Amino acid sequence: MSLRILSVMAKLFIPILLGTTRPKRESIKAARLVEKVGKEIEEIEVQLVDPVDYNFPFDGNDPENKDPRYTELTAKADGFFIVTPEYNHSFPGTLKRMLDSELTNYIHKPVAFAGVSNGIFGGARALEALTLTVREMGMVVTFADVYFPQVQNLFDENGEIKDEGYVRRIKRGYEELIWMAKSLKWGRENLKSIYH
Repeated sequence: MSLRILSVMAKLFIPILLGTTRPKRESIKAARLVEKVGKEIEEIEVQLVDPVDYNFPFDGNDPENKDPRYTELTAKADGFFIVTPEYNHSFPGTLKRMLDSELTNYIHKPVAFAGVSNGIFGGARALEALTLTVREMGMVVTFADVYFPQVQNLFDENGEIKDEGYVRRIKRGYEELIWMAKSLKWGRENLKSIYH
């Protein structure tokens, strides 16, 4: 079997990046739901990346701010699904520090977004701000965003989503992300780029 066919058959690796280390974060529930839905999709492998488990002590992508585990993970990734709360009309500094720690591992890879807030907009302004950041890093943003407004009311005491409509919206987000991941993976492997 050719390497090209094996590449197409291999599962896409999609890390789910959680955007905050805040102790009382509600966004962890949304991230776990995104992970759960992803695990049910045969053609992908997902991994929830909780910044609590990694070390990004400084700003920028200097060697002293890199966590080797995150470097390896981003290098292997075919795309990303970011789940972030909205803090003061933007996304948390934790997520910015995590993203900034790597640069070349993001180029020509797609990213899907899920926004979370305790207000009515579901993190929309955080996702708007995040779009500018990931674009500068060479990522391609999908258009099937998922919003979790008033997140404190969406999950039961066991962390289960009350409205199954969110599962459908997450699946739609994955569908677009998978299409983009396949297309861009083919491009990275077959087309010459000044960045690779």
